[in-house]
Formats: sequence, structure tokens, C-alpha cells
Amino acid sequence: MTLKTSCSRRNRLGASAVLVAILAATGVFGGDHAHAAPPAPIAASPAADRMTVTVVGQGPDVILIPGLASSSAVWDATVKQLAATHRVHVVQVAGFAGAPVAGNADGAVVAPLVEAVDGYIKAKGLKSPAVIGHSLGGFTGLLLAQRHPESIGRLMIVDSLPFFSLLFSPAATPEMVRPQATAMRDATVAMSPEAFAGQQAMGAPRFVKSAEGQKQVIAWGGASSPSVVGRAMYDLLVTDARGDLAKVKAPTTLLYAYDTAMGMPPAAADKLFVDAYAGLDGLTARRIDDARHFIMLDQPQAFGQAVTDFLK
Repeated sequence: MTLKTSCSRRNRLGASAVLVAILAATGVFGGDHAHAAPPAPIAASPAADRMTVTVVGQGPDVILIPGLASSSAVWDATVKQLAATHRVHVVQVAGFAGAPVAGNADGAVVAPLVEAVDGYIKAKGLKSPAVIGHSLGGFTGLLLAQRHPESIGRLMIVDSLPFFSLLFSPAATPEMVRPQATAMRDATVAMSPEAFAGQQAMGAPRFVKSAEGQKQVIAWGGASSPSVVGRAMYDLLVTDARGDLAKVKAPTTLLYAYDTAMGMPPAAADKLFVDAYAGLDGLTARRIDDARHFIMLDQPQAFGQAVTDFLK
């Protein structure tokens, strides 16, 4: 696909609701519509004190990783869709959505999470699992595919970039953005729970269109640790995975959202996402229209079909 449309900095900031919120230091958080309860889990286990994993169903393995400050319940509809035919491993990151902070009490969040997922895959003897990750979860899956290619069979990245600071500037580098990322991290870590929840409530409409979904976004965000969220946000802003895209050998699908409320033409969103992943050979990129960051909430049928296509 050749895209010649350029976009202003304002348009780049509109391309993904989650990235808008990161750059605005509102704290990125997750949510879900109320779904029918998924099948009962057959197991739940800690993974290196960075996450817990609930396992549902039988069949080929699929790992679901939620986004920054998201609840694992964001995957409820996907679990319901897959549990009859797959063994689904649903990750809950420590410190997000009310989960105990545990091993994420200090230091980096994203890189240890990558190692925790890899350690879980190896400890459980999973053979070439499919990994589906949303936002921070998609970035985690990308780093897993780069650093531990033997551990992953295929990858779906949902509304995430290989370098989040492209939203500052297409010329951004980790060194360039580190001072601002540090200030944003420190401000988020220092927020009171009330201020943190208030920031998230203001940003909720950028993430999901429905009032019902927004309520869940606010609830799970408010239950997250500002410290874990702030440090994870910093990790995203200063980690540029583009240089190692050629190391990804797993077949990879990219889903990204577009909504007219973003204030930009669809071609600008195409350019942002497709150009960012230009170094990843064989990428399948698919735009989901009339959706904000939580594609699975705003367009559940389209998202479900994309998951089905991905797992074929």
C-alpha cells in the first residue's frame, strides 16, 4: 500500500485515542461493555509476580494481553468467542484495574512483562501460541516476537504503535522525548487517586463511544495504581521497537481504529500506522472504521471477525 497523504501534528495526535491520552498525561486505561460471563476458568496462576493468567477452554493456545490500566475483562467477548475451540490464556497485569501491584511496585513495567509472558509460555510448555495484545498489550506482544521469536506462533497488534512517541513528531527519538516522558511519569505517579480518576473520567469518551463502555473505562482506570500506570507509560514513550521489526518472524496482523471524531482523514491514519510498521515484512494491516481505541467494544462484530480471520 502506498500512501502519500501527509498529516499535521494535530492530526497525528488524533490518530489513536489511547495515544492522545498518553501524550496529554491523562493516564491510559481500559474498559469493556458488560458481556455475558465467559466460561468458567480451568486454572489461574501467577507469572513472575508481574501478572496473573486465567486459562479457559481447550484447543490451540491463544494469549490475550490487555492495555495500559485495562482489566482482563476487556477480553470477555473474545474469551466467549474462542473458548469452545481454543485454550485461552487471559493476562491481568499487576497494578492495573485493581489487581495487586505485586512485582510492579517499582522500576520498569513493560520489559519485565515481556519476560513474564515468555517465562509463562516456556513454563507451561506452550507451542507456538497466538498472541493478541491491545495497546500496551500489543506492544508487549511485539517485543516478545522480537526478543523471543521461538515463543510465539502469530501476533495480532490492536491499535498500538512500535514507538508511541511518533505522536510527538515523526522525527522523535527516545533521547528527544525522555525529559518530557520523565516529567509525565513523575506527574502521574504523584497524582492522588481522586485526581487520577478524574483525569481518566475526562478522557473516557476518547477511548470508547458508548456510555456503557465509558463507565467501565472509568471504573477500571480508577482502580489502577497511578505509579504502575505512570511507569508503564514512560516505558512506552521511550522504547522504540522499529529498529528490530525485521526480527519479527511470526505472521503479524495489525488492527487500528478510525473514527471521524478524530478530526483527520482516514488516509492519515493509514499512513501513520502503516508507515510505522514499514520494517515488518508480511504485515497484514486492517483499519476498523467507526471505532475508537477499544475496537472490541465499538465494533465487536468486526473485531470478532478479525480475530477469526487471524486464527485461521
